[in-house]
Amino acid sequence: MKKKSPKKNISEIRGVKQTQTTNIEAIKQIQLRRRSLLDCETLFNNIIKGDRTALSQGITLIESAKHDDRVLANTLINKCLSRPKPQSIRVGITGVPGVGKSTFIESLGQYLTERGERIAVLAIDPSSNITKGSILGDKTRMMTLVQNENAFIRPTPTGTVLGGVGQYTREAIILCETAGFSTILIETVGVGQNEVTVNEIVDFCMLLKLAGAGDELQGIKRGVIEMADSILIHKADGDNIKAAKLAKLEFRNSLHLYAQKQSGWQPKIQLCSSLTGKGIKEAWQLVENYISITQSNGYFEQNRENQNIFWMKKAIENKLQSSFFEHPEIQSEITKQMERVKTNMVTPFQAAEALFDLYKSRL
Repeated sequence: MKKKSPKKNISEIRGVKQTQTTNIEAIKQIQLRRRSLLDCETLFNNIIKGDRTALSQGITLIESAKHDDRVLANTLINKCLSRPKPQSIRVGITGVPGVGKSTFIESLGQYLTERGERIAVLAIDPSSNITKGSILGDKTRMMTLVQNENAFIRPTPTGTVLGGVGQYTREAIILCETAGFSTILIETVGVGQNEVTVNEIVDFCMLLKLAGAGDELQGIKRGVIEMADSILIHKADGDNIKAAKLAKLEFRNSLHLYAQKQSGWQPKIQLCSSLTGKGIKEAWQLVENYISITQSNGYFEQNRENQNIFWMKKAIENKLQSSFFEHPEIQSEITKQMERVKTNMVTPFQAAEALFDLYKSRL
């Protein structure tokens, strides 16, 4: 006689899949998270070894706006910060479009690598209006330097950030220093007189100018000229030498209108030409002299400490802005307030005040 199978406490209904006792999706997410952390560890180790592919991947990670990528990016940055590294020199290179920043950087980069230096160039490119990514113009302009094994060139999109630098340029600098690059050159996007944010991430700021372009008359203006540690009259070659010498004299006279810098350094003006190479060595000697002076008087470290505070405050501002505009109630109320502003029912300032009051009440 055939024995009956014992009854199950839970009967299975034919055609209906049994509910899993464990959350498979949660397990997958945990496994993915662990795998990502392991990948982050591998990425970090490869960056330490000077792997330029890993460095590019790391910078791509810190530029990502995805939440999971931001978590991994912070993990990677913290690992880099916890590792002691040799002192680097951070130099900002700014100037209006067409002044020759890329050709100057290529000439300077060639000079530095020939001396045995390893340099990283973070070129802040204009963002594409369609993809919001970098236009990648500098990699096509620095054709010689991009093939140099001791040089690393990374175009970075500006996005919506003003001031001539990208939102995560500072983090990119940290990764480059971890990869062993002793000299970091930051080329600003080249937007004109308002490129002052670059001064908050570099030790030394070079301002490139052109003779005969009317720039020498702008020496009395505040802004980017005021923050420069050296002014280089670029393209001082051929028939332009006479005009370049005149521009140098006029800029030198205009600098007397500015107060002395806290660094104790008096900005210098020189002529240079990327075409002939003249003045490139002298331009870098100014940087070395500045670093020597500011390290001796304590300003070098003080400046970097102040920069850390500046970027902490900027991070807070960005967090508050994101928190405000991503709040569901604020998003709904903004639409209503915009209609009221359009019809002159309230002023823009009253609408903003109402939105801010709503936001405070929901904290």
